[in-house]
Amino acid sequence: MVDANGRPAPGTTVRYQEIENWLRARVLDGREGDPVPSESELGARFGVSRMTARQAVQNLAAEGLVRRQRGSGTFIAPKPMHRHSGPLMSFSADMKRRGLTASSRLLEASLREPTAAETDALRLGERQRVVSLARLRLADGTPMAIEHTSLTPDCAPVLSHDLENGSLHEALRGLGRIPVTALTWISARGATAGEAKSLGLPARSAVLVEKRIISDQDDAPLERTTTVYHPDRYVIDAVFTLAEQHGSDAP
Repeated sequence: MVDANGRPAPGTTVRYQEIENWLRARVLDGREGDPVPSESELGARFGVSRMTARQAVQNLAAEGLVRRQRGSGTFIAPKPMHRHSGPLMSFSADMKRRGLTASSRLLEASLREPTAAETDALRLGERQRVVSLARLRLADGTPMAIEHTSLTPDCAPVLSHDLENGSLHEALRGLGRIPVTALTWISARGATAGEAKSLGLPARSAVLVEKRIISDQDDAPLERTTTVYHPDRYVIDAVFTLAEQHGSDAP
């Protein structure tokens, strides 16, 4: 049982942790979307109250392992993909490495006037336009991210390529512009209504946002991209090295 503040009452900690451990093993061995036993089913199985069983389920929900849907039940949440720090890989190459089929739904492909941020990032001259692409990125048909890409105007020939089933970076290499280095900024914000709908998220969900500027083999700006990731399906890993501390700066 739990007290009025939602904390386990004395003597019940071991029981709800036992249920939690059993559920965690079941979830980790299961598949996305599989149902999780209800609180009443867990209570009957372990001989505890529904409140005790609920504590175990709530803990797994807080970890993002299960998702509770009002009126439907509790289900195994999607297992996020981890993108590790290291060599830059395109979405298509990354999904292929994982044994998944990458595809895109083209939302926009045009030449347009640049924003001030695009002009600065891509070092555009006066009256130059940008190649603007917006794509919903999918892995085995599952929406993973929405990608907004701006390219320098000499990259306009990519507009004639198959940008739904092909790789943009492969098309750029064909033009002699090889993506080499990337500067990346990662943050979080609330999803817009359109983003939530495209990614299959509840309204007002949080999303992971990665902003990136890519330069080519000549260190010339090539691409400015903002990618909005489904928060349950993608994790970006990073490795940091702690600077050596001396004197009064040491922890």
